[in-house]
Amino acid sequence: MFQIVIFVIGTLSLVFVSRKSILKPGTHGFYRFFAWELMLLLYVLNLPVWDVDIDATHQIIAGVFFMVSLFLIVVGALQLLLMGKPDEKRDDVPMLHFEKTTVLVTSGIYRYIRHPIYGSLFFLCWGFFFKYPSLVGVVLALMSSAFLVATARVEEAECIRFFGESYRDYMKRSKMLVPFIL
Repeated sequence: MFQIVIFVIGTLSLVFVSRKSILKPGTHGFYRFFAWELMLLLYVLNLPVWDVDIDATHQIIAGVFFMVSLFLIVVGALQLLLMGKPDEKRDDVPMLHFEKTTVLVTSGIYRYIRHPIYGSLFFLCWGFFFKYPSLVGVVLALMSSAFLVATARVEEAECIRFFGESYRDYMKRSKMLVPFIL
């Protein structure tokens, strides 16, 4: 019962945050909502075993992934807020405030990956999976990862429309979600 309550409250929260994007299929926020929802389901399914056998290899891997996720979200969001010059006048698609950047950020963590916040979600998702690896878990994690890649690709199209050729050049010099890999 507790898991159902967590899932319902989490879903309602995600719907609230994503309300404008859900109504605009094809925007990055539309796909991000489904990635978030799948991650929430994976989290809720693994919640009963969250603290079981915490010295197991899979639990240690989960912990490492959570730390990488935390690093990426903090550094990525701070850089966007401090260097991206978010402006409410940018309203080309439904966006959260920190996404409304008017300056292309290509230094710091953005030198290596274009989407550290989605990279953070990618590591968070796989951290949830490694809390208790299972066939259902791997399916949910793969589906969520696919939605995160779709989110990043759609956002890249939006960035090309806003920043133009400079964003295309930036894409050639950096990876999408995971430094040196993806």
